[in-house]
Amino acid sequence: MDDNNIRKELTIKPVTLEYLEQFNDLLAYVFQVTAKEVEESGYEEGELERAKRPVLEKSDVIGWFHDDQLISQLAIYPCTVNLHGKQVKMGGLTGVGTYPEYAGHGLMHDLIRIALQHMRAHKQWISYLYPYSIPFYRKKGWEIMSDHLTFDVKDTQLPKPQPTPGHVERLEIDDPDVISTYQTYALHNHGAMIRNQLNWDEYWRWENEEERIAGVYYDAQDQPQGYVLYWIANEVFHIKEMVYNTQEARVGLWNFVSAHFSMVEHVRGNIYKNEPLHFLLSDGDIKQTIHPYFMARIVDVAEFLKEYPFTEPGKPVHFNVTDPLAEWNNKTFGLWWNEKGEVEVTNRPVGEAVDVDIQTLTTMLMSYRRPSYLARIERLHASKAALKNLESIIPMEEPYFSDYF
Repeated sequence: MDDNNIRKELTIKPVTLEYLEQFNDLLAYVFQVTAKEVEESGYEEGELERAKRPVLEKSDVIGWFHDDQLISQLAIYPCTVNLHGKQVKMGGLTGVGTYPEYAGHGLMHDLIRIALQHMRAHKQWISYLYPYSIPFYRKKGWEIMSDHLTFDVKDTQLPKPQPTPGHVERLEIDDPDVISTYQTYALHNHGAMIRNQLNWDEYWRWENEEERIAGVYYDAQDQPQGYVLYWIANEVFHIKEMVYNTQEARVGLWNFVSAHFSMVEHVRGNIYKNEPLHFLLSDGDIKQTIHPYFMARIVDVAEFLKEYPFTEPGKPVHFNVTDPLAEWNNKTFGLWWNEKGEVEVTNRPVGEAVDVDIQTLTTMLMSYRRPSYLARIERLHASKAALKNLESIIPMEEPYFSDYF
């Protein structure tokens, strides 16, 4: 059957709660989630579907239907993230999938286009997603914005304890001090999710949280300044995430990890920022791996630029942007600063020109890669004067993002 005939039989509409079972069935099929994996994550029969219900209620899900059968879908997960110290709305793209017999007909292309229009209408000027295929999402305008580092430290390489004025307490993973410590961290780390309860639920979705423990570091004033989420199995100390708001807390948390020297042979964990652990250890000859993690996409260039917290007023510059899906971004965006030092956005070509696609503009403004580097690999084209200007106005801090949805 050709593409036109197939499309005549399909309709596109919101996926409401009555389709919850079909929503979950499509996800399970596409991502090959088995009943055993669900059980190992700590869910009893039917519990995962109930747990996913709030996500479906809070998210905007769009799907293609054949009669009343859901055959292709995506969800827009409403979130808030830290953009260089400023809280902004973010549309998280998730639950993306199409049954294979309907693949190759451009159904997902249409869904993503509608999703971008929806995000724009809801003032979600930036979108994140976890890519099942980086090339696929690059074609749709997303680009890598964060990394996931893993490390393996032998027991003999653990740092020697250093004196700190505080102490560590073992607590439940949902203790209020864990939540508040992360909140402080997220508000001071570019890219991070500002988690609400639904975000925390998703953070633990595919893990058996009953096996996890939180080690919280308290300073001399008994204020929580950091935590490590961990579990111990088969003589391995597994670190899901280590967060610290002071260097004292970092040292105190590693003192706590090292105190398990006699119990474990390895410490294995995750870092969600380009901050390799080896440089912080006296014996830095450890095993580390780095993988691209989340991707991001600017939804509306003009509105994103108006919200963007540039480090300082710069010289006028304009971006000639190309975008494969969002036609409202296929134009020129001029930037200049008024007498109050506030950025103004115009559709006129003011100042030096920067030719760039939406993917490269996103990764540059998210500070995952610097303008000069992107020019060197010919991902953007600009004069030396324009690059110098961009380097001075774009903040340096690389993104941190440890969530999953």
